[in-house]
Amino acid sequence: MKKQNPAVAISEIRPGQSIELLKELHILTRDGKLNQDTRRKLKQVYHLYQFIEPLLAEAQSLADHGAGKSYLGFILYDLFFKEKETGHIYGIETRKELVEKSRQLADRLGFARMSFLDVTVEESTHSSALPERIDVVTALHACNTATDDAIHFALTKQARHIVLVPCCQAEVAATMRARKNESLGKTALSELWRHPIHTRELGSHLTNVLRCLLLEAHGYDVTVTELVGWEHSMKNELIIASKRGNPRKNARERAEAILREFNIEELAPRFTY
Repeated sequence: MKKQNPAVAISEIRPGQSIELLKELHILTRDGKLNQDTRRKLKQVYHLYQFIEPLLAEAQSLADHGAGKSYLGFILYDLFFKEKETGHIYGIETRKELVEKSRQLADRLGFARMSFLDVTVEESTHSSALPERIDVVTALHACNTATDDAIHFALTKQARHIVLVPCCQAEVAATMRARKNESLGKTALSELWRHPIHTRELGSHLTNVLRCLLLEAHGYDVTVTELVGWEHSMKNELIIASKRGNPRKNARERAEAILREFNIEELAPRFTY
């Protein structure tokens, strides 16, 4: 019996999925096939979609920050919003050439309820091209403080849900490094970041802890998990926050205590507003 070529077995693709879109995103090869690498990409896409889909049930708007080629926005539109009569996705990206390519692709695919803005995350908070409220805010691998800007955007827009996959986080580590000698004289805990590699790793971890506390202080329930299957990236921490009710009473106080303990109180305006 002839052995099946795994490159042509595309049964993994969900019904109704745009084949042209998957080609544009390099999930399918140009001849419409899956190979080992593209099959892994497809599984990663669907894995992430499983986390986001439940958040879209009552959503009328979604803003994707640091959108790049709007990979996530296109997938969400294709799998969820395409067959609905309402719902709009906004891709926010500073690189004009990527924004223009996304606009062209959306036109070609007939994805009419997608818009793309070539502005920074901070500028988008006040842009008249966006509605006053946004239901869902996403930011995947938005570098350094861009993730914090996305959180500020989400809080300003009273987002119901926030989905973050933080990227490189240098600000906290840089502040810890700059005050290392002072910290060594204040607390034995400074041994946790005496060596440069520990400073970088601990700074990254602290950044996300402080982000979670900020969200809880604003009334969000926060879940932190791992994007299984994203082994190609060291940054695979997934933070999902949903607005549920009253703020966590001690969240801001805990954040302030952490900032004091690690001698980085100057960052309070970013994490305790």
